[in-house]
Amino acid sequence: MSALLDIEDLRVTFGGTAAVRGISLTVEKGKTHCLVGESGCGKSVTSLAVMGLLAKGGKREAARLSFAGDDIRDYNEKQMSRLRGDRMAMIFQEPMTSLNPAYTVGSQMTEVLRRHRGTPRAQAVDRAVELLTRVGITAPGLRLGQFPHQLSGGLRQRVMIAMALMCDPELLIADEPTTALDVTVQAQILRLLAELQKDLGLGILLITHDLGIVARVADRVSVMYAGEVVESAPTAELFRAPRHPYTRGLLSCVPVPGKVKRGEPLGSIPGVVPRIPPGFTGCAFRDRCSFAEAACAGPLPRRDVGPAHEALCILPEGVPA
Repeated sequence: MSALLDIEDLRVTFGGTAAVRGISLTVEKGKTHCLVGESGCGKSVTSLAVMGLLAKGGKREAARLSFAGDDIRDYNEKQMSRLRGDRMAMIFQEPMTSLNPAYTVGSQMTEVLRRHRGTPRAQAVDRAVELLTRVGITAPGLRLGQFPHQLSGGLRQRVMIAMALMCDPELLIADEPTTALDVTVQAQILRLLAELQKDLGLGILLITHDLGIVARVADRVSVMYAGEVVESAPTAELFRAPRHPYTRGLLSCVPVPGKVKRGEPLGSIPGVVPRIPPGFTGCAFRDRCSFAEAACAGPLPRRDVGPAHEALCILPEGVPA
């Protein structure tokens, strides 16, 4: 099956900082690929680079960046604006800064259909009401007439999700889409995305640091650290046998009912994510890794450590299972 989104050797720099350092991943039609890692590792920058929404001063390079078989590396702003919101949509992490405070929810939602598909206003309103209902918003007709500041954080996030789905996109990039939602609504949203994926063949790139969500919805997982993908594997394989020390550390931080005793400290990874300059070589995790050797300061091999399972580590088979 050909990839819906195919990224090879994507690099993003902001002046003296290498925010994304040569990551490669694919998103298949009808599949969910999760990108996980701690804050500041470059997950959101990766999504913005794909959408062509990098902040001023950001520089993007890639050996390959294709969407539905089309090379989009050299698309100009007009070409990208035709894709964004139509065939390729994104749910942003901060709904309050993503929604325009000067326009009602209804005007912002209907604009998507009217701009990309030329849909009459009445039909666009009907579509907006349908999607607001599907994401669990009561009295959707009333909500369409309200402004973003009149909604709670959870409602704003659900409006963003509904807006992203207005044109039935082929690819959905979701950057922490359930962060502001309680557990019950979070489950509803994840079920909704699963239903839409099944009905529409929607490909999803889901960015999160919640390993519980990853375990529930992902077909494949890429673990990101300091701008690099350090491990990539099918979800079940990654949770069963993590091979990179960082992945092992992440999983050890998750409290396990029945194993973590009350009053005992939770797992943690010592140190912080380093600031990486362009031209940096070696393993960025070496100062926090108990398996580090002198060779970790040199070039790193990307090894196959299992079926469709890769790890960026000097250990021939990664950390022992």
